[in-house]
Amino acid sequence: MKIRKISGALGAEITDVDLTQELSVDLVKGIREIFLNHNVIFLRNQPLTSQQFMNFARAMGKPVEYPFVKGFDSFPEIIEVKKLEHEKSNFGGVWHSDTTYLEHPPMGSMLLSKEIPPYGGDTLFACQYAAYEALSDTMKRMLEGLRGVSSSAKADVSKTREDRIKSDGKESAPQNFTSSHPVIRTHPETGRKALYVNVAHTTGIEGLTQAESTPLLSFLFEHQVKPEMTCRWAWEPNTLAFWDNRCTQHNPVNDYHGFKRVLHRITLQGDKPF
Repeated sequence: MKIRKISGALGAEITDVDLTQELSVDLVKGIREIFLNHNVIFLRNQPLTSQQFMNFARAMGKPVEYPFVKGFDSFPEIIEVKKLEHEKSNFGGVWHSDTTYLEHPPMGSMLLSKEIPPYGGDTLFACQYAAYEALSDTMKRMLEGLRGVSSSAKADVSKTREDRIKSDGKESAPQNFTSSHPVIRTHPETGRKALYVNVAHTTGIEGLTQAESTPLLSFLFEHQVKPEMTCRWAWEPNTLAFWDNRCTQHNPVNDYHGFKRVLHRITLQGDKPF
């Protein structure tokens, strides 16, 4: 197993691994360690069946169903993340950490690429350890103890889900989820602190008026995705990405109108942020 860093902030490509084969204890331990050290990992040339994809996911955590989109009949935890040729919005096409509007947001998410456009459709990732560490000591003290309110109904991200909900939506899905989490969270495995708000879901800060929280959140939203805190991944078919939602954000770039892009996604259960 070889490792190649993608950028200075986060991201690593792992090579010389075949996930279609049985996963040994040592391999699982090694991949998990790289994942925790680099926040997002990528493995090319992985033509996985749904069962093999699920096997890897279960080795890394507990797969859970996505609240708004139906999964496959035999694998309800696997959903299609796709944009069709005639569609203009891409699923989740805004900076975010997945489903922070849930009381227990996911630990991690996985994407397995199936059909990739001839150009475009890259995904950006941003390190929220770096975002926290780059704040002044005064700002860190001010944010400590504050809680951000997240909603699934924020307009920009809701628009990116419209096409998929029309075609693959769950009839039983609630209209809206709302939850609150620390603005600064502590990673339960590494012990490191990370900024934990995002422009897609965070609507305000508990105890502050909208007029008070808006300028603070606007600063954080811009700060946390500065170029030096990011990496960019250009997809190929049969590539697997696995990122840590507790300390990263991601943003799929919507620059491939007229072409189809299809990936399979599994979300892994997380704990209550602290």
